Amino acid sequence: MGWFDSLKRERKEAQAVTEVKEPIIESVPAVDNKEEAVEEEYQVIEREPAPQIEDQSRTVPVKTYAEKKAVTHVVGQTKVIAIINQKGGVGKTTTAINLSACLAEKGQKVLAIDMDPQGNMTSGLGIDKDEVEKNIYDLMIGQAGVDEVLQKEAIENLDVIPTSIDLSAAEIELIGVDDKEFIIRNAVQPIKDDYDYIIIDCPPSLSMLTINAMTTADSVLVPIQCEYYALEGLSQLIHTVELVKERLNPVLEIEGVVFTMYDARTNLSLQVVENVKENLQQNIYKTIIPRNIRLAEAPSYGMPINLYDPKSTGASAYQRLADEVMNRE
Repeated sequence: MGWFDSLKRERKEAQAVTEVKEPIIESVPAVDNKEEAVEEEYQVIEREPAPQIEDQSRTVPVKTYAEKKAVTHVVGQTKVIAIINQKGGVGKTTTAINLSACLAEKGQKVLAIDMDPQGNMTSGLGIDKDEVEKNIYDLMIGQAGVDEVLQKEAIENLDVIPTSIDLSAAEIELIGVDDKEFIIRNAVQPIKDDYDYIIIDCPPSLSMLTINAMTTADSVLVPIQCEYYALEGLSQLIHTVELVKERLNPVLEIEGVVFTMYDARTNLSLQVVENVKENLQQNIYKTIIPRNIRLAEAPSYGMPINLYDPKSTGASAYQRLADEVMNRE
């Protein structure tokens, strides 16, 4: 039995012990003024952006929600973040696209790696999957080097390693391959120092592709949709991160949780935020990503939100998230 099979078995056995109690929505009283309640604890998108950091030579402390200890990023050292949630439709790829683009807009050199066979990050950054000769699938099976699959300057300061539907077959083709959990880490290592940030969009599953992303990453960022069922399976994801940290990547940490698809018109969104705050022992970003029609439209034009509609609330939110990631202590 391989390591990955052992991991899946241990996750099932440990779930009863490590399970985070699912919040009970009915136990949270309704709040009349939802927007004011959220503003008390979170950075709301209408506020002015955080000031730019002038001293780039040291780590800059920023107070985070609930004063929990977070991951430290030293400016000048490459930070690799995997965007992960095994539940689909929670804003994972939207966050990967727009966080990458907003970091690049702020002058950071960024590499975006699309490890989701659906390829939505690839197309969302303006790359035609059908026109790409080689992609991450070729890299994983050893038929191309990283320089051959790299798409330079898809956007200013932003390079992309694209994907295709062929990647879905990679896990089967890698059966029996030694150290298959480290393929992407080893492939990216020669160019890692060329970037300030590497953002990895993972598939909506805890597969070998996701394990590759976690062995490559320094930290994991988890988008959570502001709906009750979006919380299901979160404890499994946290347990998997802990196992990967223990066995494969000792530097891996949970970067934090970011709320997405927040709708201020509903009690449910606020209740989910409050329940996660009370029950989840993880770092929580102050920035909340709202439901926004412009965010939904941007991918169809192959553009991140900061280029498609820079004045939209969605663009403002992701610019704030990028600031928070850059300043994270």
